[in-house]
Amino acid sequence: MAAPVDLELKKAFSELQVKMIDTQQKVKVADLQIEQLGRVQKHTKLTQAEISTLPTNTRLYEGVGRMFILQSKEEINNLLTDKQKTVDDKIKELEQKKVYLERSVKEAEDNIREMLLSRRAH
Repeated sequence: MAAPVDLELKKAFSELQVKMIDTQQKVKVADLQIEQLGRVQKHTKLTQAEISTLPTNTRLYEGVGRMFILQSKEEINNLLTDKQKTVDDKIKELEQKKVYLERSVKEAEDNIREMLLSRRAH
């Protein structure tokens, strides 16, 4: 009777270990992406601050690939605002993904704890 229980627990622990490793890797990737998006966010804010100090008739160019296109100050500001909104949305999405991953690992750990407690009770 003890052997099937041990095999079942061993299988559950190995599944948890695989899930933990996978989740930790996904959380690290999400952290790196959030960090990188934070740098983009800071760069965008600094660029907007610098552009706002320029006179309205200043010639501004947008980098597109290996060339530059003349744009109005308003157009550049709109592009930077859109970029800022996109980055904010992506950061929120990644934060939610991290919370979900951490919660799923905790649930798996709790399930194994319950299994251990129920085995000890019998």
